[in-house]
Amino acid sequence: MLVLEDISKQFGGVRAVSHVSFEVAAGEVRGLIGPNGAGKTTVINLISGLLTQTSGTLFLDGELLNGQGSADRTRKGIARTFQNLRIFENLSVGQNIEVAQITAQSEGHADSPAISEAIERFDLAGKLAMPANALSYGHLRRLEIVRALALNPKVLMLDEPAAGMNEQETAELAAGLEWVKTRFGCATLVIDHDLKFIMTLCDRITVLNMGAVIAEGTPRDITTNQDVIDAYLGEDHSNAA
Repeated sequence: MLVLEDISKQFGGVRAVSHVSFEVAAGEVRGLIGPNGAGKTTVINLISGLLTQTSGTLFLDGELLNGQGSADRTRKGIARTFQNLRIFENLSVGQNIEVAQITAQSEGHADSPAISEAIERFDLAGKLAMPANALSYGHLRRLEIVRALALNPKVLMLDEPAAGMNEQETAELAAGLEWVKTRFGCATLVIDHDLKFIMTLCDRITVLNMGAVIAEGTPRDITTNQDVIDAYLGEDHSNAA
């Protein structure tokens, strides 16, 4: 569903992303992990069109994305959340979701009945009339996910969705995303530093270090990969995972 081929991004003399290639299939949950500054968010920004790659090619469902801006990519089926929340604070919870639904409908994407289920699943049903800025931090994270799902995406990208959540909230989020995988069937790309969350949720994981892919495989493959242990996990975290 999503294909990156030899993607690089240069900022002046700094190469933030270096020859990154990977694929995410429909229905697959792919983790993207690595140390701070490894280039993870830059990769998501390149996929979503907020940044333009210096070289390489991107494909969505077989269609070349090169040259298309972020709005065009959203309309074609790429949805995302942000590490720093970007909610319409002056709108209600329901209106935040409706913005995405209207966008999807204007592009001829059928309004999925699964959105009503997602609102229930992510504990927003009783909060639709509330101002978005009155939600707790954990529910704001959930609102961003439901709003992204309301676009009926082919690819859903989540940047640090569990950041700032306690253990119970993270477990509930993981269960909700397992449901998303079954109900929506979109390709999902997840960045997070919570290794338990990532290892439990993801089918496969791509590891970045200094802008380059150093490993790719199942969670078990990743936790036993010495390059990943040296660059990111450390022996203790590897054993725990």
